[in-house]
Amino acid sequence: MSEDQFMGNLYQRFPVTIEKGVGAHVWDIDGKEYIDCMGGYGVALVGHQNQRVNNAIKEQLDKIITVHSSLYNKTREEFLKMLIGLAPKGLTQVHLNNSGAEAIEAAIKFARKFTGKKGMVAMKGSYHGKSFGALSLTFGPKYRKPFEPLVEKVSFASFGDIESLRSVIDDDTAFVILEPIQGESGIIVAPEGFLQEVRKLCNEKGILLIFDEIQAGLGRTGRLWACDHWNTAPDILCLAKGIAGGVPMGATLVRPDILASMNKGEHSSTFGGNPISCAAGIAALKALTEDGLIENSEKMGKIFRDGLEKLKEKHTMIREIRGKGLMIGIEMKFEIKDILMGLIKEGILMLYSGRNILRILPPLVISEDDITKVLHALDSILTKEEQKRNVQR
Repeated sequence: MSEDQFMGNLYQRFPVTIEKGVGAHVWDIDGKEYIDCMGGYGVALVGHQNQRVNNAIKEQLDKIITVHSSLYNKTREEFLKMLIGLAPKGLTQVHLNNSGAEAIEAAIKFARKFTGKKGMVAMKGSYHGKSFGALSLTFGPKYRKPFEPLVEKVSFASFGDIESLRSVIDDDTAFVILEPIQGESGIIVAPEGFLQEVRKLCNEKGILLIFDEIQAGLGRTGRLWACDHWNTAPDILCLAKGIAGGVPMGATLVRPDILASMNKGEHSSTFGGNPISCAAGIAALKALTEDGLIENSEKMGKIFRDGLEKLKEKHTMIREIRGKGLMIGIEMKFEIKDILMGLIKEGILMLYSGRNILRILPPLVISEDDITKVLHALDSILTKEEQKRNVQR
């Protein structure tokens, strides 16, 4: 745990030192095995040590590691063709970068340059990153307040409320940005019809629609794109997390007319589109689309949520189960710190959202056997917590 003396106090840390991982399992330095329901905050999408990804990286290492985008590269070209071939309708060009926050920053610049407008609308409960522009679109006061004033002309509408959105739009609104399923705020799924209403409103007002699928995209919800659940396509789509199987990469997918408004040199990325990331990205996209991972996400997600609903019937501590595919939130009536620590003792790593929501983002290769073990451990820990708190069933 001596990392802390070098890395300061920036991260909320768990008392586990991870040494290796395979599939949906990781091992600490003492050899203890864990079922990984944290998944690197969604990055380990195709599983730890995915052989497609490992082999692609090794093969690319023997060719070249870095090629700036001022030069052409066939690995990058292959990745771009594959990504665009899978993209929502109309998104035929890409800016490659290195993280979710960078993907958002690019989207902000592209949208403001294309429209010539400055107003930006995000959702209450939103999380888009911690770099300055992305932070300006993030709702949580705990993230925003220490760094204000942030970028000007940002308004927030209530997620799921089209009239709230309508009320904050004006003639200078460049774009609306939203997560189809809000991750950081506790796995809040867009109400039925909301995305379609937002799309219609943006079309009426000549406003761009940006979807942040950094956490929800690429099969996480049981569909390739979360917006596919509502048959709605954005004008700009932001991706990152597991897009390159664990290697850092972000991508901002755009309509070509939007990107055409940008002049040479107005936006770039030194590392964006490097051959290592692109080789890993090709392998990750093949794993998702050829190895049944999206289907597994849908199937295992249903098994997981059905099992959690049964636990909810048994344990009054559980307030609500939310999510789609393997993007799941468990809202509790009490703080969850002791539950998280109890799960670690039982060999399970799980995430949190705030003080009372457990968040589940496992690799999409997770098995039914793993899920059964997680449910059993959670049942046991909740029983102990209820006894400790004298909660009536």
